[in-house]
Amino acid sequence: MSSPRTHCQACSSEQLEDIFTVADVPVHSCLMVRSREAALAFPRGTLQLAVCLACGFIQNRAYEPALQNYSPDYEETQAYSATFRKFHSRLCHDQVARYSLGDKLVLEIGCGKGEFVTELCEISGGRGIGIDPGYRPERNTSPAAARIQFRVEHYTEEHAALSADYIACRHTLEHIGPVRSFVRTVRRSLEGRSDAVVFFELPATERILAERAFWDMYYEHCSYFTLGSLARLFRREGFALLDLYTGYDEQYLMLEARPVALGGHEVGRRFQAEDDLAATIAGAREFRASIAAKRAALTAELRAAKRRGPVALWGSGSKAVSYLTTLGVSDQVDAVVDINPHKHGKFMAGTPHEILAPAALRALQPATVIAMNPIYLEEIRRDLAALGLAPDLRAL
Repeated sequence: MSSPRTHCQACSSEQLEDIFTVADVPVHSCLMVRSREAALAFPRGTLQLAVCLACGFIQNRAYEPALQNYSPDYEETQAYSATFRKFHSRLCHDQVARYSLGDKLVLEIGCGKGEFVTELCEISGGRGIGIDPGYRPERNTSPAAARIQFRVEHYTEEHAALSADYIACRHTLEHIGPVRSFVRTVRRSLEGRSDAVVFFELPATERILAERAFWDMYYEHCSYFTLGSLARLFRREGFALLDLYTGYDEQYLMLEARPVALGGHEVGRRFQAEDDLAATIAGAREFRASIAAKRAALTAELRAAKRRGPVALWGSGSKAVSYLTTLGVSDQVDAVVDINPHKHGKFMAGTPHEILAPAALRALQPATVIAMNPIYLEEIRRDLAALGLAPDLRAL
């Protein structure tokens, strides 16, 4: 293991303060595992989160990028949820209308299975480029895919030569360690393009800190932003902000910006949310002071639920992996189900649980179902009712 980083990856400050450490966590949580033995033997690393007292950015000081293995076996899509698809479609229509993307070239960095760039091009009729090592071309049946060039690879400095009219980067920046270098590469690709727009979306750390949501902290996410720390990074690297807001029940941060002359005075709009440094530091320290009690309370709740009957988790993604491995529990959970059919029959990294289809709950007859994300509660309730089940349904 390499020595912990001593500098902030967003602003280079040495004013780092540790707030949360968990050893021996799976280094991936969305990478599909094909056997229980492989799941239990999955590579592990250390989560050592520290807040920067100068800019509010939070990073995993012990992160080792060489342990990551993003590939077509990485299963991150949320597109099987009607709740998510509604949000996703509304967002795509908004971006196409807001930035008149009809005749524009759209580039998505970290496009996953390609849903966002594909829907943008479906709506606008325009062209696109999608970059992601986990893209699966056989899953994309949209006619718009013929107008999109997909590159099954990582976005690197070499891609700075790609100059697009609109660059989207959704739920990727949190997977990047050297965030300042990454944003600088994006900015370099837009040199002389003051008319271009970038759109970044990523998890909201404000909510994670306030809710003590340690299940939203895991190895793949080595970088954590608030609205303020995100805005500060983009301003430092030569962007003027167009909009800064939250979405998806305040779970996601959204930033829209355009490039400006480096060292210039143009800053775009100013937002009240940017004045959050003191609150972020205070929230990080409160998280550190109370996280042990939060973990103990959830462990007790899980044990109490198990005494009432079988327990199932709904959702097998990163939240579930972090929840189970951070609490160090396995026998208290009888089943883990997911609506993504590509996960069925696979196993969760670091735990002995096979990922099952929701229909498997008919045989289990769970007394308790724990939803990994509260935004899906009503959707899950309807799915359970369709299976003839009415367990105690709760969310983290």
